[in-house]
Amino acid sequence: MKRRGYATGEARRERILATALLEFAENGYRGASLARIAERVEISQAGLLHHFKSKELLLLAVLDYRDQLDVRRVSFDGVGGKAVLRSLIEVVEYNARVPGLVQLFSVISGEAVTADHPGHAWARGRYRRLRTEVAGALRRGAESGELRADLDAESHADRLIAMMDGLQTQWLIDPDQVDMPAIFRAYVGDLLETLSAS
Repeated sequence: MKRRGYATGEARRERILATALLEFAENGYRGASLARIAERVEISQAGLLHHFKSKELLLLAVLDYRDQLDVRRVSFDGVGGKAVLRSLIEVVEYNARVPGLVQLFSVISGEAVTADHPGHAWARGRYRRLRTEVAGALRRGAESGELRADLDAESHADRLIAMMDGLQTQWLIDPDQVDMPAIFRAYVGDLLETLSAS
């Protein structure tokens, strides 16, 4: 019985996180409502606060949950330069199918530029981790000879991330005019022409 109760509690927690993710995506941190989240999950606000003691803790759990979803799909551990570029294309293609997740990321990242925002440390840590992982993969590609030995891995990692985030913003605002996956694939194709070892 105890195991069943744990499983039920975990399922409810996952449902709360998925629902809160949508609420934060639609309304941002400041506009999100715990009462609305509780209502959508069909529990009381007190029940919601039993799982997450505050709105800030819920946001941080949602951000971790979103990162876990990303890690389940793609990992850059041990991959080389060309493989990481293919993986980034896959991320962009996936993101084009989940606008709610992309909107959450964009809204929270935009709000998190202020140091007092509860997601500030998460956003800073995420960008640092992503830059390190992408630059490391590009560096491994250079060391293995598949990419030019003189490439500036950190600079290219920064540009790749900036291209992804900028395209996401344009796509969210005007999806009929911005083919995010096609534009990013073309960018990566151009980059490979420049960076591939001759």
